[in-house]
Amino acid sequence: MGGHPIFLGAADIQLGKSESLRDTSIVLSGMLSGITARVGPHRDIEELAKWSTVPVLNALSDRYHPFQAVTDLLTIVENRPSGGPGLGLENTKIAWIGDPTNVLIDLAIGAMKLGIHLAVATPEEYRIPDAIRTIIQNAADSSPHPGTLRETIVPEDAVKDACFLINDTWTSMGQEEEKAKRTKAFANYRITNELAKRGGADPGWKYMHCLPRYFEEVEDAVFYSPRSKVFEQSANRLWAAVSVIHSFVVKKGDIDM
Repeated sequence: MGGHPIFLGAADIQLGKSESLRDTSIVLSGMLSGITARVGPHRDIEELAKWSTVPVLNALSDRYHPFQAVTDLLTIVENRPSGGPGLGLENTKIAWIGDPTNVLIDLAIGAMKLGIHLAVATPEEYRIPDAIRTIIQNAADSSPHPGTLRETIVPEDAVKDACFLINDTWTSMGQEEEKAKRTKAFANYRITNELAKRGGADPGWKYMHCLPRYFEEVEDAVFYSPRSKVFEQSANRLWAAVSVIHSFVVKKGDIDM
């Protein structure tokens, strides 16, 4: 698109350390057309956006991952069983098996707006927090053709009739000390061909994962099979980012944080 990116990694800038987020946001706003930030706490994104005079795009925070949601929805559109008007996603069913990470949260918000039926299977102690569930429901309430969210602790219930089986890492960044506990808790939530068969997934079901994946999360027989769309999905991250940057930076549109 003719842009000139400036990359500021952890070795170049320490957000909120040597300089306040407010000051960093104002300084960068005077130099750039837009800021794409990958942070830890979501409040860092909110603080950058509060003081910035240019669009601030959330490339990842501990609560949300909107770039990945755009990527995932693009991949679903390209591989949906049948197309309809527009994106043709209404009444498509997808199943999320495992930890309800930031990837799930934004995917759920998008699903509610686009008429997708989402079933989430996770252990009782790892269910979607009430505050996040309210945000997801608000997305459904704002749509003329809302999707639905169903939660269960039984993976087989979630995959019933699902066209897409999706999961993410069980131990996210900052949770390394919980790895043993989480691996045990999610042991029955591994995606396998047998799980899809037992649960009665759609005969043409596809598999997705935002990567990197770990062996305990999905068997190789699924991950490297024709059903797997993970590498198509990873390639789509580029085009998803291009579309978002074009919409909010090149066109100088408004951003809804």
